[in-house]
Amino acid sequence: MTMASGARRSRSAVAALPRSARIGALILVVLVIVAVLAPLLAPHDPNAIDSSRVLGAPDLGHPFGSDALGRDVLSRTIYAFRTSLAIVFVAVAVASLIALPLGTLAGYFGGWVDQVISRPLDMLLVLPALLLAISLIAIVGPGSLVAALAIALIYLPILARVQRASSLVVSQSGFVEGGRARGWSSASVLRRHVIPNALGPLLVQAAILAGFAVQIEAALSFLGLGTQPPTASLGLMLSEGRDVLTQAPWVEIFPGLAIAVIVLAFNLLGDGLRRHLDPQGVVS
Repeated sequence: MTMASGARRSRSAVAALPRSARIGALILVVLVIVAVLAPLLAPHDPNAIDSSRVLGAPDLGHPFGSDALGRDVLSRTIYAFRTSLAIVFVAVAVASLIALPLGTLAGYFGGWVDQVISRPLDMLLVLPALLLAISLIAIVGPGSLVAALAIALIYLPILARVQRASSLVVSQSGFVEGGRARGWSSASVLRRHVIPNALGPLLVQAAILAGFAVQIEAALSFLGLGTQPPTASLGLMLSEGRDVLTQAPWVEIFPGLAIAVIVLAFNLLGDGLRRHLDPQGVVS
């Protein structure tokens, strides 16, 4: 009975989401399944070089054609979903987990606590995002993990400011004042009232920024600063195919469409969550 009621509550919660959020979530679930099952779904080895298939046009055996090394574009696109989504999820998760306590403390306590937390984050905000990522990669070195950390560093001040604004609004609510009047400690008030009620805008912003993270990751890989060959990455595939665009447009078209689909899914999810979780418009 308990499991059945829990399942009903889960279905009702999903049904309460706007259609755009459900569509975006469905697309992302499909893409995640494709990424996880890449070894089973990919028709060919993504790194297998076939000299007889150099810039081969799409056909039944290779629906997306072949690239300049004869590698199957469909297989590389499927594996590239795994790379790109992993980087995006790690980057947004790391930024959100750090921004949550920082923004909550800054918004709830204010004063010198807010100044100590917010001023260093403001310094990060004044730096151009791509320049900040390139600077970090230049110091540490290129790679998928470094690209994820660079994106997380870009998003940390943005998410922290959103959480700070939301926590500031919630901390002035009557139920928070009631908790204080009952003698609850600050930790109890934060855990029971502030964080649960201030979390919505952070989730909305994280979903929206995830779409931009896909583009940043693709740009870094395109420049040779993100995922390194021979690992398949959507941005790296675009970089490798730019010299043969007129001869074999499929080498560029399908990775580009894959990026567009991921960005669209995150944007739909973020827009739906904004209308559902942030009706007051804390996230602009």
